Amino acid sequence: MSTWEIAIKSALGRIEVDLPKLVAALGRVGAAKLPVTIEHTLRVRALPLHHRDPFDRLLIAQALEEGATIVSADRAFIAYTVPVLWA
Repeated sequence: MSTWEIAIKSALGRIEVDLPKLVAALGRVGAAKLPVTIEHTLRVRALPLHHRDPFDRLLIAQALEEGATIVSADRAFIAYTVPVLWA
């Protein structure tokens, strides 16, 4: 999801990024690929509307389902019961 959102923002000119280099760097640090599952989508539906961005809501749902930490400077994530690194 994260690279999907980055690719879209890059295509829209909102950010400048070399996506192949970013993906390679993620591989070097051991970032795992996480598919979107039915359980993730069910969790999205159950989330309160503290955050309206659909990409971020799916990331929150994935983190809650998988016991993962969100890495983001977006303070809106704090309203959920998900660990946040950086906000």
